[in-house]
Amino acid sequence: MRELAHLEQLAVFSAPDRVPSPRRIASAYLGLVPLTADPQLPDDTAWHPVSDLPVMSFDHRTVVDHARTRLAAKLSYTNIAFALAPERFTLSVLRDIYCAALGYDVDTTNLQRVLTRRKVITPTGATATPGRTGGRPAAVYRFTESGLRVTDEFAALRPRA
Repeated sequence: MRELAHLEQLAVFSAPDRVPSPRRIASAYLGLVPLTADPQLPDDTAWHPVSDLPVMSFDHRTVVDHARTRLAAKLSYTNIAFALAPERFTLSVLRDIYCAALGYDVDTTNLQRVLTRRKVITPTGATATPGRTGGRPAAVYRFTESGLRVTDEFAALRPRA
């Protein structure tokens, strides 16, 4: 992967029985690839939706679940979505990114309100090309910063009851 927009150490997995002997210790990383990236993958490798992962070996599902939990937490109190979104985006694109990462629906209006209040996103003044059904063109936004920043240390995004 050469198109990582964010990389951080996730955890060290060292349970004695995590893989068949001999004992292996793994240091896992959370790497975020922007939506617009087109990484070249080996022929025996494929992308999978996090909501529909295939069976994995050993404790690899635990590692992936840990990464998703970390990303969901960081989405609630940082601007880390900059690492997943294109440079310019509509709120519906950003909402889809949040929904995929969090695993539940996010209200677009609330997302816009929270991210605008925290000065995470900025309108560009441009609009997207209307879709096939017409209607009012969607506003285009960008992230205010392209580096990781804590936006609200007390925040937590939670699904609606």
